[in-house]
Amino acid sequence: MSGASPLSILIYHRVLAAPDPLLPGVPDAATFDRHMRLLKRCFRVLPLSAALRQLQLGTLPARALCITFDDGYADNAELALPILRRHGLVATFFIATAYLDGGRMWNDDVIDYVRQAPPGRLDFSMVGCGSLPGLTVAQKRQAIDQVLTQLKYLPPATRQEMADRLAPPRRQALMMTSGQVRALQAAGMELGAHTHRHPILTAMADADAYADMAEGKAVLEAITGRRATLFAYPNGKPDTDYNQRHAEMARALGFEAALSTVAGAAGPSSDPWQLPRYTPWQRDSVRFVLRLALSRYRENVNRRAALPPLLGG
Repeated sequence: MSGASPLSILIYHRVLAAPDPLLPGVPDAATFDRHMRLLKRCFRVLPLSAALRQLQLGTLPARALCITFDDGYADNAELALPILRRHGLVATFFIATAYLDGGRMWNDDVIDYVRQAPPGRLDFSMVGCGSLPGLTVAQKRQAIDQVLTQLKYLPPATRQEMADRLAPPRRQALMMTSGQVRALQAAGMELGAHTHRHPILTAMADADAYADMAEGKAVLEAITGRRATLFAYPNGKPDTDYNQRHAEMARALGFEAALSTVAGAAGPSSDPWQLPRYTPWQRDSVRFVLRLALSRYRENVNRRAALPPLLGG
């Protein structure tokens, strides 16, 4: 087992038709296509469920890697899926079910408020954030980050109420339809649960957190007709966005694995209900592959340091 290969799990959220200055970390279709071409060439890309079984058995092949998407944006089905199919790759899509069929996540209302505001001061007084500069793209990005950070950890109902105050007229549907979720499944992609309303679980009473996790699982299963065995924590930072109690909830709900957003690669000793993932934000191909290699190297070093010394060593 000591020589077992680590498992890299990548997180994506969206794939855009063209680069967006307000979302510099989100790949456009050309960048995502380049990522997938590199992954197919340099790694053994596996379905997540199969990779996790092999990880537990100690039979994971070298350079094993999985691709995941969080939230359930429509561009996952419209843009990412054709690219994945062209390269013969399987990804796992974690769906926040409350926003399917015409819903919209609160953070996108904040971003669209900034996007549609005329250049100048950005008025966030209605959500208690005062006035922020918004003349340049950099200032608009900073304003978005500041407001999202301030609202993120409010109770879910309060956070949504604040976002509703900012929400401009909606120009397009951002999230998938139930039909698109089924289309992903029909194309051979895997689907996992991501709660129902995408709350910060630590900001809720335990009973409410459990109910939201359970609802997301039940709604997804009703759409797909299959049992949901994989789960991803919203935001996913341990002890900030979720904690050990929520990991126990995931296990109690019948999930076989749950994913965090702790950077790194998973090893044989990783907690199945707190698996690490890595966000591939680099557009440059060389840095993209090097950062992946570094995350795998660190997992190997950490795991070997934790191994007991050999007898007589």
